[in-house]
Order: sequence, then structure tokens, then C-alpha cells
Amino acid sequence: MIRNAVAIVSAAIFAPIFASALTVTSKTVHAGKTVPNAQVFNSFGCHGDNISPDLEWSHAPKNTKAFAVTVYDPDAPTGAGWWHWLVFNIPSNIHELKLGAGTGKAQLPHGAIQGRTDFGTSSYGGPCPPVGDKPHRYIFSVYALKGTLPLDSSASGSMIGFYIHNLKIAEGRLQARYGR
Repeated sequence: MIRNAVAIVSAAIFAPIFASALTVTSKTVHAGKTVPNAQVFNSFGCHGDNISPDLEWSHAPKNTKAFAVTVYDPDAPTGAGWWHWLVFNIPSNIHELKLGAGTGKAQLPHGAIQGRTDFGTSSYGGPCPPVGDKPHRYIFSVYALKGTLPLDSSASGSMIGFYIHNLKIAEGRLQARYGR
């Protein structure tokens, strides 16, 4: 009886802390696989097409007010990882980003904003790890949010991340890799 009461109280206290899971898929980037050359950066010695991938998501909570999408490399030799793409304030009725939406080859949804990546631009920048590094992990995350971010396109990855983590009610990830 006491054990059940503790479980009920624990669930009530900690339920808001744990966000539910979104399902994230792509026709161009596949979980556990190598990022295709079409999505690889085209500078710093890399020779890809630098086209942002398509992403789709489902299973968002009904109280979702907006979505955010990030692409992050935790293995970048910076001590803080590398932000490759940040899109926020995607309307709650949108459940995909089209191929090329972050690179001007397709439109972003109305109201969506791209933040400043670690390349210094407010657009998609594909994988381009240093030559000889083990393949890096690229984490494509989608967040369901309980509100919009009060930021513009000059916002950094850290600032965007701060707001995302304070507003998220669900998240989903797709992780791929790339090395050279």
C-alpha cells in the first residue's frame, strides 16, 4: 500500500519533467546510417551539396503550440559540439520540413525562423568533420513546444537550446553519422 502511494506521488511529481516521444523520419537521412553527400557541407574541404534533409514527425501532444528542429554534432572538437541547423517557431499544424527548406531550395513554413549556426549563418550547414576523426554523430531533433521562442534569426544555438529545453513537452531524434 505504501509502495503504491509512493509510486503515485512520484509519478505526479516527475511526470512534467519527462517529455513524451515524437517519431522522426526522413527519406534522405536514415537512423544509424551515413549522411548522404547531398546533405554534406560544401566548404572547409568538404564537397557535398549542402541541401537540408527532409524531416517528418508525428505523435505530438495535443497541447503543442510550436515545433523546433535542430541538427547537432556532439563530437565536434570544440568542447561544446557544433550546431548545424536550428529552426524554431514552426507552426503546430506543420509536421514536416521539405528537402532543401533550410537552404532556400524549398520554403520554410510561414512563421518559422532559422537561428544562427556555428558556421555563422542562419541556414542549414551540413556535416564536415575534420579529416581523420572517427565518424561524428549528427543528431536531428524535433521538439514539440508549449509556446514560441521570443527570438530572431540572430539567436545562437545555446540561446535557442535554452528556450527549447524550457518549453519542450515532447521530443524525438534521428541520429546518423558522417566521417572523412
